[in-house]
Amino acid sequence: MTTAGYRDYYETLGVDRDASEEDIRRAYRRLARESHPDVNKQAGAEDRFKEISEAYEVLRDPEKRERYDRLGANWRAGDDVSGAPGFDGFGQSGGFRDVRVDFGGGEDFSDFFESIFGGSRGRTRTGQRFREYATRGSDHEATIELSLEEAARGGGRRVSLADGRSYEVNIPAGVRDGQRIRLAGEGDSGVGGGPSGDLYLRVHVRPHPRFRVEGRDLRVDLPVAPWEAALGAEVEVPTLDGRTRVRVPPGSSTGRTLRLRGQGMPGGDLYAEVKIMVPKTPSSTERELFERLAEVSDFDPRRHG
Repeated sequence: MTTAGYRDYYETLGVDRDASEEDIRRAYRRLARESHPDVNKQAGAEDRFKEISEAYEVLRDPEKRERYDRLGANWRAGDDVSGAPGFDGFGQSGGFRDVRVDFGGGEDFSDFFESIFGGSRGRTRTGQRFREYATRGSDHEATIELSLEEAARGGGRRVSLADGRSYEVNIPAGVRDGQRIRLAGEGDSGVGGGPSGDLYLRVHVRPHPRFRVEGRDLRVDLPVAPWEAALGAEVEVPTLDGRTRVRVPPGSSTGRTLRLRGQGMPGGDLYAEVKIMVPKTPSSTERELFERLAEVSDFDPRRHG
């Protein structure tokens, strides 16, 4: 059913909204047998078959189905950060551009109709060859692991997959964990002149031993000595590109945060959080000085904190 451009895919397949993948596949197989234009010569059969195939293409894919359930008529404008186009209906030639006819158990399109008509694959009982519909190849997804420095820097990188294929990939500077990089046309080959599917590389950014990622910003601990915190000092702070120096203002306590503009991920900043550290085993001189300070100072952190 289509209302103002919205098609209820569940109604098209005649299944409930909580239908299982097997329920959806079974409904599709039954309706495809009834409506395929090489089987059903009634007017509108081809349009009906297209609707059935479109509904199946969306509901069989967990990601597309989740977006459809959540966004309804606006599901095609989902939140895929890859910027890759979603399912967009049928090709201009009338072929089925984004429809993968998959009947499970290794059965392909020709196997399916051969089981109906018998005879040689791809022919009807009368010997007429089936019309061939352009079918887009399936998409594939793989994971690519990057260090935080590699994700921030971006650039070219050779990626090898488990199946032995390798690609030169341009990593966008500032790519984030979970983002997908689309390699157009690197999925399965299409059928009947249809386009190849795409390969998506899902980025996994490995945790960094020093930096914490918060969107485009980074956070890092900045250890300082008690006298540096009390008197102020210029100290080194690590960055993704190396090290730089920052001024710790006098009277800084643990938790004070210093901002280094432009030192985070691209478009972000680096925040250095002061951590006051004391020697675990002070020398005799250090102990004397700390004891002297304790005698003369009236500072009470529990009162002034």
